Amino acid sequence: MLSLFFSTLLTLNALVIQVSGPDDPIAKKARKIHQRVLTLDTHADAPIMMQKPGFDVGVSHDTKKDGSQIDFPRMKKGGMDAMFFAVYTAQGPRTDSGHAEAKRNALNQFDLVHQALKKYPDLAELATSPADAYRIQKAGKRAVFIGMENGYPIGKDLSMLKTYYDLGCRYITLTHFANNLIGDSSTDPDGPIYGGLSDFGKQVVPEMNRLGILIDVSHVADSTFYDALALSKAPVIASHSNCRALCDFPRNMTDDMIKAIAAKGGVVQVNFVSDYLKKPSDAHRAAKTKIRMAGVGKILSGDMKARLEAQSDSVAKVYASERASLSDIVDHIDHIVKLVGIDHVGIGSDFDGGGGVNGLEDVSEIENLTAELVRRKYSEADIAKIWGGNLLRVLGQAKVQ
Repeated sequence: MLSLFFSTLLTLNALVIQVSGPDDPIAKKARKIHQRVLTLDTHADAPIMMQKPGFDVGVSHDTKKDGSQIDFPRMKKGGMDAMFFAVYTAQGPRTDSGHAEAKRNALNQFDLVHQALKKYPDLAELATSPADAYRIQKAGKRAVFIGMENGYPIGKDLSMLKTYYDLGCRYITLTHFANNLIGDSSTDPDGPIYGGLSDFGKQVVPEMNRLGILIDVSHVADSTFYDALALSKAPVIASHSNCRALCDFPRNMTDDMIKAIAAKGGVVQVNFVSDYLKKPSDAHRAAKTKIRMAGVGKILSGDMKARLEAQSDSVAKVYASERASLSDIVDHIDHIVKLVGIDHVGIGSDFDGGGGVNGLEDVSEIENLTAELVRRKYSEADIAKIWGGNLLRVLGQAKVQ
């Protein structure tokens, strides 16, 4: 064990990234651009931390001490203008009791977000439209949008979509790591059950269009992706997905899928999860998959959640040398831009949900990504599109009668 500890420690030390100093010309240029453009992240799992006793999103935290990557002060420090806080529910049993618990969980998370915004009205405000984002940015506050990761809390009740919309939800990731009543997931260990969207899912998509909730195809099976794309009258988004051509994993988008999203006017939001940026070793992926799938189809107790978190932390330390970097993130952005152009790519970090790479550990450091974009010769107009312009354009097209 000692040899493993020292080996891991040496690896971690070797991975420390030297960020450009304030006098570096690229850093200076990036800072000016970063301050001028509206920065928006479509996938932040802050509500996961907000559910923990004593956690206060209005107070600055230390990532190393409590694992948190997002709070309002660090958003301000990093120049993050807007984030979609994701109401996330792990996929549990597809039963009446399972759906009732998922609904309770989701409504509680909506309430936590709303209560935080009421507590800190001078720091942040709820946003539900592109106009809100620009207005709140101009006021010097953080714009908090709300998305929903996993349609599980909809259950079999289509009317819940209106309930969540009225609470501020502006996108729903149709599935998560396992199949639900809407459709097949890309990673269900038991394989597909519908061959795409279910009959109920074929009702969900048009209702989301009617209300103005964006259809999010991150996590869905390829067959579900194409069903949703064909059925939706509005552009669709992948709120936190990368390129399968660069990292072969079913959660990522193939080139044909990226082209299909772009052809419909949508956008792929690149995420910061190392496993989806660069291919891990077979042993690493197996260890991560085992932990992830241990909770699929179950309602987890507090003890079980803590045990899985501890196991996940242990695996991350053992395989620290495989962790991705800032450069890997921009490699995926580059790939999408070369494939379909600058109008169809954005950022969906997955902070607080597994996101974070060497050189970009929490929301306070997101200017480092702007610097890397400047280093790759992206113009200010291009960076403005990547950081929020593209997504806000699509959000403005979400409602289709």
